[in-house]
Amino acid sequence: MSQLKKTGLAAVALLLALGIAGCGSESEEVKLTSAQEKAMTERLAPEGEVVLEKDVPAAPVAAASGPRSGEEIYNSKCTACHTSGAAGAPKLGSAGDWEPRLAQGVDALYSNAVNGIRGMPAKGLCMDCSADEIHAAVDYILENSK
Repeated sequence: MSQLKKTGLAAVALLLALGIAGCGSESEEVKLTSAQEKAMTERLAPEGEVVLEKDVPAAPVAAASGPRSGEEIYNSKCTACHTSGAAGAPKLGSAGDWEPRLAQGVDALYSNAVNGIRGMPAKGLCMDCSADEIHAAVDYILENSK
């Protein structure tokens, strides 16, 4: 190896050694202004907090005013899929979509609505709906799909 390369490598090694040694030898205390201290505290503050379900007080349960109507259930839970036909859902108002399903019997429709079938999840994801409310929604759809 040439003398020039050896000298260059030695200089680089010396600079690296001095740089690394200087990183951990800060002897002055860093003084921040109150504005800098506040800004740093805000930047380092957590975005939120983790709360375990067991530590959350139970929400008061609203008194039920009785079962919801089939129309209420349809308008709040069923309309997204049964208006557009999403995932192959039979559409409200389309007798042709409902005839083959109705041929299986109303009890089969009720069962499928409560338990789910193909692309439709159980209760159409209306987990706070009773089976009677789901049946009422099915009746509403059938009545409006003749």
